[in-house]
Amino acid sequence: MARFVLQRLVLLALVLVGVSLITFAIAHLAPGDPARMMAGPAASAEAVATLRAELGLDLPLWHQYARYLGDLLRFDLGTSNVSGEPVLGEILSRAPASIELMGSALLLSLLVGIPIGIGAAVKRGGWLDRTVSGLSVAGISVPPFWLGLVMVIVLYRQFEWFPASGRFTGDPPPRVTGFLLMDSLLAFDLQALAAAAAHLALPVLSLALLETGPLARLVRNQMRAVLASDYVRMARASGLPERTILWRHALRNALTPLVTLVAASIAMMLFGSVSLETVFGWPGAGHYVVQSIFALDFPVIMGFAVLTAIAYVLVNTVADVALGLIDPQVRPA
Repeated sequence: MARFVLQRLVLLALVLVGVSLITFAIAHLAPGDPARMMAGPAASAEAVATLRAELGLDLPLWHQYARYLGDLLRFDLGTSNVSGEPVLGEILSRAPASIELMGSALLLSLLVGIPIGIGAAVKRGGWLDRTVSGLSVAGISVPPFWLGLVMVIVLYRQFEWFPASGRFTGDPPPRVTGFLLMDSLLAFDLQALAAAAAHLALPVLSLALLETGPLARLVRNQMRAVLASDYVRMARASGLPERTILWRHALRNALTPLVTLVAASIAMMLFGSVSLETVFGWPGAGHYVVQSIFALDFPVIMGFAVLTAIAYVLVNTVADVALGLIDPQVRPA
């Protein structure tokens, strides 16, 4: 296991180099001049040239990349061309909003997807089975931003059940963790908790619906395979109650691959949340990077891409290690 973790750390380093190359190339191939954007349209050519020299944009490409990679190794993602603040701090200050959104959506998809997946496996061919198939297709094919717009039109404009934008209305609770739900609980402020939950509702529902279908389909397929296995047949032949067979013997083996799917779901949510944060005006890291794209703020774009790639590799590494601890049969040599 230690060797496996070491291999993943080496992979993380290779991913960092690869992503840095790709983001560096895209930033320099994209149209627009960051120096001109920062200086403004009224700036003289001399002022723009001076700014280019200050940013190091007049250096050879290999020199610029070497400086960029060296900064990454020091956890320095550069400075935003728009705000003038360190990129890492700007992204991390918005990360709690994104994590709260993705964590709530993941929890909801697990609470809904696992039971309906089990029900679809037990009642094969029933309405629940067909519902799981439909949700799975929708989760794969429906764009997150489209579903978000539907939620706004139906649940906000038509019924006015939940707020359509923002993270909070009024004065938020004192910041302790950055997670509004947690901060509201720590402050014993039920009114703030209700407001935070109401603003979370639409983006969480949109993101969770897209993940519930694939998750439920995996649980259904795994449960069917386990229920058809020899040891389950033996348990039935021994006279064990069906409920005992289902919950004590079948469910644990059926849910083992769920660890891998949860990791994949987190990775998909990293990308899906970017468009949904924009639709709902959610002040997270995804919304911030979309604004940076329109502003041609390349340090933010490149920093976000690097952090996302690192998070993706780390999540999959943790999932593989957890799967090895749960099931020794798949434990790496």
